[in-house]
Parts: sequence; structure tokens; C-alpha cells
Amino acid sequence: MEKDNNKKVLILGLGNILLNDEGIGVSVVNGMEKINLPKNTDILDGGTGGFVLLSLFHEYKTIIIIDAALSDEEPGTIKVLEPKFSSDFPKSLSTHELGMKDMIESAILLGKVPKLYLVAVTISPHQDMDMKVTPEIGKHIPKIINTVLDILKLISPN
Repeated sequence: MEKDNNKKVLILGLGNILLNDEGIGVSVVNGMEKINLPKNTDILDGGTGGFVLLSLFHEYKTIIIIDAALSDEEPGTIKVLEPKFSSDFPKSLSTHELGMKDMIESAILLGKVPKLYLVAVTISPHQDMDMKVTPEIGKHIPKIINTVLDILKLISPN
């Protein structure tokens, strides 16, 4: 059983679905539910779970996190980062930024940090209260999904 856990991959979508594009990570994982993924890959809507998600760091060897980011880049810009510490995350993720950074720090203190990939999608800092991503960001969902699939090919080429 331990051997199987060493190969498990989690695709984790984060975000607050009540604030338009802030929920892009959740929208992406919802869009990936019907895709045929490798058997060792799980997919999860993590919402704004924060510390509740800490136990996942013990269950998976690799976690691909999809989340909104605030930056000077044009909205819809997709960046893939391989953070090893909470300080490696973008300076400003989004409204749940502190929860995720604190979760990473806690995992480091517990000595259990899987290989992390962060697919950060730049959004506008001004979000309306609505449960749909804007068309401006929504049109990038296929590219975000392909980015995640490319990471999966990279880490498990079979």
C-alpha cells in the first residue's frame, strides 16, 4: 500500500466560487471531471479549505494546485511554479492566500511536503459577487486544463 501512495497524484482546485474569477481553480477541476486521467490521479475541489486540506499532504506524492493569482500580468496569464516553501508562492495569490501559505508552512514543520506544482492564473483584483467566472477568464479554461495535463505527462510519462 505504501508503494501505491508514493505514486499518487492530486489535482487540487482552489478558490472562492462566490467571487467570479477567484474560483477559477474550482471551475477547472469541475471541467476536468470527465477527462480520462491516469489511475493514480485524483481530482478535488478544495474550495477555500485551508488547514482542512493539510491531511492531503500525507496522502499524495505530488499535488498540482490550480489557483487564482493577483499580479501585474494580464488577466488570463498562466504560470506554472514549483514551490518548495510558502515563500516561493506568488506574493499575492487571492483572498485565501494566507490559508494556503500557512498550510504549506505547517506541512514543512510536520516534515511532509509532496512535490508541488502551482498553476497560477492571473485575475483582476476587482471581483464581483457572482458564482460564474467571467468570459475573459473562462475562455482560458481549456488552456489551463492542457497545462495540467502537460504536467501529468511530465511526472508520469506512461
